[in-house]
Amino acid sequence: MRIEEELKLDYSDVLFRPKRSTLKSRKDVNLLRTYRFKYSKNEWSGIPIMAANMDGVGELTIAEKLNDHQMITCLTKQHDVKKIKQNKNIKKIYPNIALSVGIKKEDFQNLDKVLKEFSFFKFICIDVANGYSEHFTNFIKSVREKYPTKTIIAGNVVTADMTQELVLSGADIVKVGIGPGSVCTTRIQTGVGYPQLSAVIECADAAHGLGAHVIADGGCTCPGDVAKGFGGGADFVMLGGMLAGHDEGKGKVVKVNGSKYIEFYGSSSEVANKKHYGGLADYRSSEGRKVRVKYRGKINDTVLNILGGVRSSCTYVGAPSLKQLSKCTTFVRVSNQFNDTFVK
Repeated sequence: MRIEEELKLDYSDVLFRPKRSTLKSRKDVNLLRTYRFKYSKNEWSGIPIMAANMDGVGELTIAEKLNDHQMITCLTKQHDVKKIKQNKNIKKIYPNIALSVGIKKEDFQNLDKVLKEFSFFKFICIDVANGYSEHFTNFIKSVREKYPTKTIIAGNVVTADMTQELVLSGADIVKVGIGPGSVCTTRIQTGVGYPQLSAVIECADAAHGLGAHVIADGGCTCPGDVAKGFGGGADFVMLGGMLAGHDEGKGKVVKVNGSKYIEFYGSSSEVANKKHYGGLADYRSSEGRKVRVKYRGKINDTVLNILGGVRSSCTYVGAPSLKQLSKCTTFVRVSNQFNDTFVK
């Protein structure tokens, strides 16, 4: 047993230090990025914010709206050939869609079927809660071998050593985050986790040294947190709860005391396991929870609010583009980042 005493930070532990800027307006900030990926050699351009592959968020109806902003949606693992065929705009929006797959045999079989029918998809997201297993790295290698021209996203991990391991196994993009999500209970159920900002900083440094990229997955509660993820070196920021509760997610609407809410739950929750796998296996416990998110109407308003916040962050620190944000970032440690006196 050993204890690491070096300070580790979450988004709520820091604020950006403002710096002199030559920007005249937020509208002058360029949020578009262009990336070329290590193994696939594919090039992608857009705003590098992703919808998580969670029920009510990683849906084709969400993907259509985010595509308007050149943002990526990671579909849930339950999207098979039949479900994808139902979308008439799939050939238009596919450049900003990632197919999600687990590491079970049937998951791989479903991926094969989808790619035989829709070979134009470019992103594969290999998604597990715990990316620290040899079986996971071997699975990445097998997917890379079979699909050498696809851009592979793999995760989740939170440390530099395992980020390097996933990249060397064939991942173009590593997904970073264990336990920070709003409906994730891994940290209290298992005692495992890592403060998200520090995880992003350390994993980004490791991935960039090998010519790969990272996604900051989870922990964002507001547009400022999204900006902090980018400021910490993330190439992409993935959102779940911040994109939940909208019409396009097709979630179940419930009324409580006259107010509308939409149910939202973690992918490892008892609800998700019952819905997709017939319930929790005897050998495991739930590592997610179900909550009620206030109904938020159309997702476009939320997206514009997030993008506006990130643009403002760039103007405060003198970054003319999202690409420059991390280079202009100085974080200040704080004990409080928001005065919530009048927040109910």
